[in-house]
Amino acid sequence: MIEFKNVRKVYSDGTEALHNFSLKINKGELVTLIGPSGCGKTTTMKMINRLIEPSEGSIYINNKDINSFNIHELRWNIGYVLQEIALFPHMTIEENIAIVPEMKKWNRKKIRERSNELLDMVGLDPSTYKKRMPNELSGGQQQRIGVIRALASDPDFILMDEPFSALDPISREQLQHDIRSLQKEIKKTIVFVTHDMDEAMAIGDRVCLMKAGEIVQIDSPQQLILHPANQFVRDFIGERKSPWQTAVDVIANQSFKNIITKKQFDHNEYLETEVYVVKEENDLFAGFVKNGELYSVKTLQNDMPLYKATELIQSSDQEIFPVLKDGKLLGILTYKDIVAYLKSRTKVENGVIQ
Repeated sequence: MIEFKNVRKVYSDGTEALHNFSLKINKGELVTLIGPSGCGKTTTMKMINRLIEPSEGSIYINNKDINSFNIHELRWNIGYVLQEIALFPHMTIEENIAIVPEMKKWNRKKIRERSNELLDMVGLDPSTYKKRMPNELSGGQQQRIGVIRALASDPDFILMDEPFSALDPISREQLQHDIRSLQKEIKKTIVFVTHDMDEAMAIGDRVCLMKAGEIVQIDSPQQLILHPANQFVRDFIGERKSPWQTAVDVIANQSFKNIITKKQFDHNEYLETEVYVVKEENDLFAGFVKNGELYSVKTLQNDMPLYKATELIQSSDQEIFPVLKDGKLLGILTYKDIVAYLKSRTKVENGVIQ
């Protein structure tokens, strides 16, 4: 857990980068910081590993003031990924990954096993890649190494400073997907700075939208879209976000009437020809039932963008799609829901679509 309490930062030229800034980032959460240039997002992130010191206020890691940590121990427990990947060009990929574990006196066998594990985790075969030099890898592959190098010593926290902004759109989208998948597996506390709203929405559990050194709104991507705090939030999201990029849990119908619990199904015979969605008592999705028979169906992950969900729906005869997060049922999605959402996001003036 990371917590800022009433933090203020004033630089020597009088610029106030942060003003009375308070933020709590929960354990295992990925929070994206975004806002206009000069809003304070990079300053905020760099304060966590004390690259920048606050002028006022306090910052805590796991309820302990960061100033009470030995600075080297503090940074060893915080992985750092930059836009400039900064792999050491004279070292192999395996040697690059091993830097912090070696500083922490890990034995060679443990370092080798950890390197292989991490390379496998990001889809780079260790037997193929670990002895290669950085210049033998593509930009996207180098950035993957930058990410797993930050994970090598198994830190509790990861800071990512616009890590994908220099990549081409295809590599960038793939790495965004990789980070979300990786986070589900490693469950680290990640602070991710970006200037791209689509990226912030795609990967963040919560998005912290900043302006002039203050938080304007911090919320889930879905709540930012559905309940913007003010016109600044509406404009910032609206100018940058295509409705096709919207995560499906924004659109999902959460009041679908034909939802029953597994306990209800076990104690009743549902012989109706209607389809029922069945969930466990803890909201875990169990399947569909029709004519008294329980069966499995294709599902949608909550953070899947609408355009990808539509591709899946088009390729299937299934009419109702459960939307899940960590196996739990959030709602259902149908063509009707998609059309209604797209219609609500489309402006028509004098019969012309804007």
